[in-house]
Amino acid sequence: MPNILKSLAALSFIPMLLAPIAVQAQDTAPTDQSQIEADRAAARAAREAEKEAAKVRKQQQEEAEKAEKQAQKEEDKKAKAAEKAAREAAEAEEEASEAKNKEARKAARNAEKDALEQRDSNAADASVMAAPLVPTPDKADPDNILYLDLSTGGRVTIQLYPEIAPNHVERIKTLTRQGFYDGIIFHRVIEGFMAQTGDPTGTGTGGSDLPDVAAEFNKFPHLRGSVSMARAQDPNSANSQFFIVFYPRFSLDNSYTNFGRVISGMQYVDAVPRGEPPSSPARILQASLKSQNKPEPNYAAQAQPAERAITVDDLNAPISN
Repeated sequence: MPNILKSLAALSFIPMLLAPIAVQAQDTAPTDQSQIEADRAAARAAREAEKEAAKVRKQQQEEAEKAEKQAQKEEDKKAKAAEKAAREAAEAEEEASEAKNKEARKAARNAEKDALEQRDSNAADASVMAAPLVPTPDKADPDNILYLDLSTGGRVTIQLYPEIAPNHVERIKTLTRQGFYDGIIFHRVIEGFMAQTGDPTGTGTGGSDLPDVAAEFNKFPHLRGSVSMARAQDPNSANSQFFIVFYPRFSLDNSYTNFGRVISGMQYVDAVPRGEPPSSPARILQASLKSQNKPEPNYAAQAQPAERAITVDDLNAPISN
């Protein structure tokens, strides 16, 4: 019995022992629920924070890309500006080089002009050099004196030089004896340069039926009054055309065959109308050698009459049969 009582007494303490545990269990249940809620809230906050961080990162990335594009744009702009500056510098350098080349060409032209002027200033010396080839008319061979009777009103006397251009002189004398030059016009007359004739067509492209003459270029200078053979591009294409020089033109030396010189009557050559061709060209009325003893023509009779103006009376006049 006592043992049972002791056991019962001991069991009576069990509720007392279990009571705190039950209370603790009751207190623990709400705490766990709050923790879950707290964890959920923390998770939601973390997700929100992550979303916000992702948004910030995206915004930062967009801003970085935008800044990179702007920087690239600025670099491209600078590169284009540098390229433009380089191009302008190259163009400026090219223009400067062209200006230098122009100046060089101008200087070369001026030097050439000065050289020609210097040669012109030496014309007197050239005339002295040529003097032995010009015999006085009264002592010259009459077969080497050419007369050109011009429509400008007088006779031009030309000394021929077979010593320096024998074949050309012989061609001129042959055509003169044939009467080839009679009536032919001066078809090309350039002021300050020369008067050209000898083309029966009057176009500058005609000639005689005789074969062309090979060049006989010589040291005799082209002075005022020099008579030289015309030709095409081929140096050996001279035929019948010739020209008389108004003023010294030394650039023609050794390029055209000089075969004679005017010794009197140059004023009649000076009076030849200018043009290519002239509107009213002068003519060789008669060409002859001194040895032929041909008299001068009647210049007044052979001068071309001025064209009479048409009047109202002419228009009203009856037509005659």
